[in-house]
Amino acid sequence: MTTSPLAELSTHVTDLIARIDRAATLADLHADEPFIVGKRSILSTLQKSLGALAPEERKSAGAQLQEARRGVEEAYHVRRTFLEEATRTQALEADRLDLGDVVVAKVSVPLAVGHPGIVAATQRQLEDVFVAMGFTVSDGPEVESDWYNFEALNIPPAHPARGMWDTFYVDLGEPETVVLRTHTSPTQVHLMEKAVAADSLPIHSVMPGRCYRRDTPDARHLAAFHQIEGLVVDRGISFADLAGVIETFTHSYFGPDISSRLRPAFFPFTEPSAEFEITCTICRGEGCRTCSQTGWIELGGCGMLDPAVLEAVGIDGDEWSGFAFGFGIDRCAQMRHQIADMRALIDNDVRFLRQFS
Repeated sequence: MTTSPLAELSTHVTDLIARIDRAATLADLHADEPFIVGKRSILSTLQKSLGALAPEERKSAGAQLQEARRGVEEAYHVRRTFLEEATRTQALEADRLDLGDVVVAKVSVPLAVGHPGIVAATQRQLEDVFVAMGFTVSDGPEVESDWYNFEALNIPPAHPARGMWDTFYVDLGEPETVVLRTHTSPTQVHLMEKAVAADSLPIHSVMPGRCYRRDTPDARHLAAFHQIEGLVVDRGISFADLAGVIETFTHSYFGPDISSRLRPAFFPFTEPSAEFEITCTICRGEGCRTCSQTGWIELGGCGMLDPAVLEAVGIDGDEWSGFAFGFGIDRCAQMRHQIADMRALIDNDVRFLRQFS
């Protein structure tokens, strides 16, 4: 007699719930998410094994497995809610100030009203442009597991492509398993996983946020910077759709006199891949220090989603296709406002900041 693949289901569920309860922090829980409720979970493995059962057994086994999955997911969400509340409580306690002995001084000079910084304002403007094009806006965590930041994006351990990102590793968990995200692409993985779980494909979304790389600050680079990613997953998507979105964005944001162009490039998570550049807004294409005398400024990268990325999150690449693009919000602010040196964004010179109030 063949042993049912669900013979030890209750043991697996007990082990998964125990793993959830052992998570002491949100970071621990997020790191374990793929192995608890994601595509690398034992429940996902068991789901695939149901195909070997006889048709009369498959329906009953499937219902049993789904009931077990719902129990694990409920335990996961309960634990996550508890840890989120605990994290907020700790943060509030750490920020609490004892003002009992503070002496209030008389202010003899007028106080200026604050305003959003140039990068925050630029992010909102970019979001408005893409929302007008039919995109939604999503966000994700800045501290990511190695799986979301690299492996799910077709960049396995020791892959040479990891050299493209000078990574900050967080001293948490096993060595080199938790990172400050080097790009906003991990949010795409989260978004696709949620869409698969909720059966809510297609996806048309942009994801702005802060990223970190060990870059030496110069006229075009900062170690802590901001990116906005775009993701489209739908039926019948082609590279022509990607080029059209890039060109529409360029004209909408920078003006009709600024052009974009695509150059062949390599990114592990897209194939084919391209870098897109726009006319340098400082010299209008004539060549200057900011654009290295080329007349063009690289804004970001783009390409068609690699089938391996779709497979990692459980999307059928034969039915669905898509593209992704990403570029720097700081770079957009620099180009739109003709700022020759990006380091001015972090110098905190009030003479500079007041120009954008």
